[in-house]
Amino acid sequence: MAPLFPQNCSNYMVLTPEKASIFNLIRFLWSGHIPEGEEAFVHFPKGKKDANLPRKLIVFLSLIAQVFLSWVNIPLKIFGFLFELWLNLLALNGNLLGVILTIIHGKKLILPYTRSPTYRSVLGFIDTRVELDKSIKPGDIRYTKELAAMASKLSYENRAFVKTIVTNHWEMELIDFYDLWNDTQKKYTTQAFMMKDKTSDPNIVVVAFRGTEPFDADAWSTDVDISWYEYPGMGRIHGGFLKALGLQENGFPLEIEQDPDHPVAYYTLREQLRSSFENEKNTRFIVTGHSLGGALAILFASILTLHEEKLLLERLEGVYTFGQPRVGDDCFKVYMEEQLKIYDVKYERIVYCNDLVPRVPADDPTLLFKHFGMCFYYNSFYSVQIVNEVPNKNYFDLSDTISKHLNAVWEFIRGFIIPFVKGPEYKESWTLKALRVFGLIIPGVSAHNTQDYVNVTRLGSF
Repeated sequence: MAPLFPQNCSNYMVLTPEKASIFNLIRFLWSGHIPEGEEAFVHFPKGKKDANLPRKLIVFLSLIAQVFLSWVNIPLKIFGFLFELWLNLLALNGNLLGVILTIIHGKKLILPYTRSPTYRSVLGFIDTRVELDKSIKPGDIRYTKELAAMASKLSYENRAFVKTIVTNHWEMELIDFYDLWNDTQKKYTTQAFMMKDKTSDPNIVVVAFRGTEPFDADAWSTDVDISWYEYPGMGRIHGGFLKALGLQENGFPLEIEQDPDHPVAYYTLREQLRSSFENEKNTRFIVTGHSLGGALAILFASILTLHEEKLLLERLEGVYTFGQPRVGDDCFKVYMEEQLKIYDVKYERIVYCNDLVPRVPADDPTLLFKHFGMCFYYNSFYSVQIVNEVPNKNYFDLSDTISKHLNAVWEFIRGFIIPFVKGPEYKESWTLKALRVFGLIIPGVSAHNTQDYVNVTRLGSF
């Protein structure tokens, strides 16, 4: 396991849930006691406990959530695999009726293969669209944003599916698909792909990070981990996201010697971009992602600034994130706003309505996480406001409870109306309709779906 405390961090608060027993967690919640030595599950520099440790309840909840996710990791993966397999089986055999008739007639069912170019993720069944909007051409103000949204959505699929869509449907070049190593979790937890759009002028390379998958306990554990590291001059940054991006024993040194069997995200993607631009003077690139993928997208840009990668930053046209959580504190906000201005990088943080994820971790005096940059906030009619922060910035603030649930009712009804108003390509799948029903209970979860984020790039005002 990689050391927890990068040598060039000036300060940190790191949680290690694998060291936390239920007894010690309850004792911590009751009295604030943290075991020392090998049994310690909250870490900070000597003498920094009072300054670094937020409310006990928040730390307890983060730890207990991570412990729970470690317990359910395998059963959740099995359930997710079987559910996904079932959805693909239905799709290949004409839905449930087709499966039943095939069995009755004694014929063979078409069985899904998880690595095939037709095998979809659960999120691929929530929003089944794979074509770009042909009415939005290069040069249209909506083009790059829609391409980013579709790439973010596509990142949830397998390598063969991504290649088929990029090459055959979008008529673009797939540079590569990446399965990337997390040194802390000792797993391949980060996925991304890179493609080149040769239809635009200049050519655009798209780097798309995968977000949090519904049945991926490792990704959810990254999301709920409130650990942070403080870098001199940058501020405090979310520890879980840094680990997913490739945090090393000594932080993010300028160069590392990679293990070819365990490539990490930042250095692998940076090297590919360097290579791609060697003989192409005019090609530019964007970085994008949905959910956790959005956090990784903006942090990828932040490490480029830390390393003063001038040649790459001059080619970076923009960072487009969809439903991105908060990634750093107020100092990091100031640092990034200054760096984005210096390198003239466009950063658009797109938030749909009551989406829960952009409202976590909480923006309060305890956790100190802040958003920064220009936020394009879309309501459930896909009308936009450009704001610094979204309404109801902390999701669990009870003041908007009634309006959130009423809005969820409208979104459920809208799903039946929108294909008749906007066209058949906006028809919502039954999987999404089921998610909308769940959204009647927890509106912020259903509002995080990729369909609404693609819709705002096509139907939203600008």
